[in-house]
Amino acid sequence: MKSLDIAEVARCSGVKPSALRYYEDIGLIRADSRKGLRRQYDDSVLDRLALIAMGRAAGFSLQEIGAMLGNADGFDLDRQRLHARADEVEQRIRELRVLSRALRHVADCTAPDHSQCPTFRRMMDSALTRASTPKR
Repeated sequence: MKSLDIAEVARCSGVKPSALRYYEDIGLIRADSRKGLRRQYDDSVLDRLALIAMGRAAGFSLQEIGAMLGNADGFDLDRQRLHARADEVEQRIRELRVLSRALRHVADCTAPDHSQCPTFRRMMDSALTRASTPKR
């Protein structure tokens, strides 16, 4: 295993050194040692940073990511939690597809005034219904 200093980790991962220090402060990663004042990391930290980036892209908070990663060097992810988040992502994709179709319809609608377009009126009603439905 190769040892990387904080600047190398930042360059390889695209994560700013300040974020790396923060991740270390909250226990998401850990430095193996120091060379002078510079933190040194095992190169496996890059895998951990990739998992953190994936978790953030999936909408997990840093605290949720930390809970899933734990303090071990390896990772054994909570499959049930991942399935639940995948379901949420799929739902959001469906919602965004509907939104995309609505935007295209509005942009291409030939009605003289959008308030006169029955399709647009249904979309507006649907938007209000969704807005008034409590999120889980």
